Amino acid sequence: MKKSAWLPAVIAPVVVAGAVAAPVIANAASTPIAGADPTAAQVIASIDRSSGARYSGKLEQTSDLGLPELPAGAGGSSVQADALDLLTAPHTARVYVDGPDRQRVQVTEQLAERDVVRNGSDVWTWDSKTREATHVVLPDHAEDAGTATGADSVTPSELAQRAVDAITPTTTVSEPTTTRVAGHDAWAVTLTPKGSGTLVRSVELAVDQQTGLPLQVTVRADGQASPAFRVGFTSLDYGAPAARLFAFTPPSGAEVTTKDLSDRSPGARAHGDHRQPGDGTASDRPTVTGSGWSTIVELPAGAVDRSALGSDGSGLLDQLTRAVDGGRAVQTSLVSVYFTDDGRLLAGAVPVSALVAAAE
Repeated sequence: MKKSAWLPAVIAPVVVAGAVAAPVIANAASTPIAGADPTAAQVIASIDRSSGARYSGKLEQTSDLGLPELPAGAGGSSVQADALDLLTAPHTARVYVDGPDRQRVQVTEQLAERDVVRNGSDVWTWDSKTREATHVVLPDHAEDAGTATGADSVTPSELAQRAVDAITPTTTVSEPTTTRVAGHDAWAVTLTPKGSGTLVRSVELAVDQQTGLPLQVTVRADGQASPAFRVGFTSLDYGAPAARLFAFTPPSGAEVTTKDLSDRSPGARAHGDHRQPGDGTASDRPTVTGSGWSTIVELPAGAVDRSALGSDGSGLLDQLTRAVDGGRAVQTSLVSVYFTDDGRLLAGAVPVSALVAAAE
């Protein structure tokens, strides 16, 4: 996992994108919310109309995953410490959006700042701690910055859309209720698994009644009272942010990496892009088994660099995981991860036993 990625980048693909339920919205994708008593289908479909929204806001992310307690000073290298921090500590971010082609996400930490800035076809990422910047020039067909940069999105809009895109008959969708998030009236819809076999109890979406913008996503784990994961706005103001927020110039002395993807056709590599196993080639693509909330994602051997996590008995991998048949695994309140002895990685919103069985 990249240091610049937020926890939703890990949770969303497994818990949300592979977990929730298209029949309920299939016939309502173009139906606007009308009146004071919309259907769940109309509320969820209204998310589409928020793609051109312009706003500024502050996001807060919290998690309670029930990770094993580590000894004081555990975590080893800075990479390991950052990974542990992403999984356990709360985070806040400033978000600036001016339609689909101009966005800025600014994560401020103690004495450090991380930014992802998109301005048309130009995307910059910046980490003040390492003083490293990456400049990506997007191709004309690019739909979002996250795909081209490898930086996953962190906003409620992206997480809710993944939920909508993956809805299956395995889910019960509640009727909308009213709520307020960051001072805005919203419709709340809850998605609940129909069967067992998953660690997820429910996913709750709060959608702005006026704009269709998702304001909050809450994921609850089976058997846990407090939310296992939540990301939502604590403040939100509509209107175009100042244009200067989308103009980024790397500070003096920064290490800058440039990737020009402007002439890349869909699915093609950029000129000179010679990749090795573990950096996104076809052989590294995940295999997906199961469906709905019980979906399991498997990455082949070599796709994940375990050296950054350590495997000498003192590293994060060894301290977070326990020995199981054929490898090591960790089960949080929402997600299980299984590292096989032959180098594969399996993950899903399922018990470890399900991952071990899928790996056989």
